[in-house]
Amino acid sequence: MSDPKPYFEAHVFVCTNRRPDGNRRGSCAAKGSEKLRDYMKARARELGFDGRIRINSAGCLDRCELGPTMVIYPEGIWYSFHSNADIEDILQIHLVEGRRVERLMLTPDQQTLRPEQQG
Repeated sequence: MSDPKPYFEAHVFVCTNRRPDGNRRGSCAAKGSEKLRDYMKARARELGFDGRIRINSAGCLDRCELGPTMVIYPEGIWYSFHSNADIEDILQIHLVEGRRVERLMLTPDQQTLRPEQQG
């Protein structure tokens, strides 16, 4: 049996995890991810993505120091974003055109503080 067709063309997970103020790792929510996620969802509706592309909140994606962060599947591309302009680029370049927003991409070698390093 072959795999079924994906339910969504793309699935975007936006970290909205919130840690207590002063936490060494910070949190995406404290860096504005909730407001930016809301903007992305509204723009996706305006662009007619309903039913094809799903934008979800996610708990901690474990790259807090680099945040706010998101990951887009099925490609598994990670982005750090900070403004509505960044969101517009991700929507247009990645989700419409199928290319990558290289200036916002995160790579696996970009380190974050692991729990044992938090002290």
